[in-house]
Amino acid sequence: MNAVRIWIIAMLVTALAAGIGLYYTQVYAFYDEVDGQEFGNVQLVSLHSGAPEPILFENFKAIDSNSSPIRFRACFDTPLSQAMLTETYEIYDTAVPLNGPRWFDCYDARAVGEALEQGAAIAFLGEANIIYGVDRVVAVMPDGRGYIWHQLNRCGEVVYDGEPAPEDCPEPPEGY
Repeated sequence: MNAVRIWIIAMLVTALAAGIGLYYTQVYAFYDEVDGQEFGNVQLVSLHSGAPEPILFENFKAIDSNSSPIRFRACFDTPLSQAMLTETYEIYDTAVPLNGPRWFDCYDARAVGEALEQGAAIAFLGEANIIYGVDRVVAVMPDGRGYIWHQLNRCGEVVYDGEPAPEDCPEPPEGY
């Protein structure tokens, strides 16, 4: 009877250690903080040129991970008004903020999503196909708080599901 209890305790301790290790790797281990100078500029796609152009920003914080192209999250402040931004830059109609780790507390996907649904926040295209099938989306609140994330676009959703790229999508790179 003692040997059975020892085996049960050993299995429970092993399962607990594996669970803690898995939680740590998913929430903390794969994320790196991104330095503002390393990132460069916050950019939005211009309605006039069709190219990403830098905007004014400050208080930039970001995280990223090499394990997935959609793990990028960032927060910043901009003095630019939503009115000026909507007249100058391309709006992103299909924006859906992706959750970030809880410890990255400047980024709240639920609050940004609710603000987008209510029309308080406006989402813009930061850059199309920053990585094949992934767009950089930038949302700006009325008070100038901004949020950035990477989101699968229509082509990426199809290709990453294992289907061939639709005719109107660029050809995916080798290995996709």
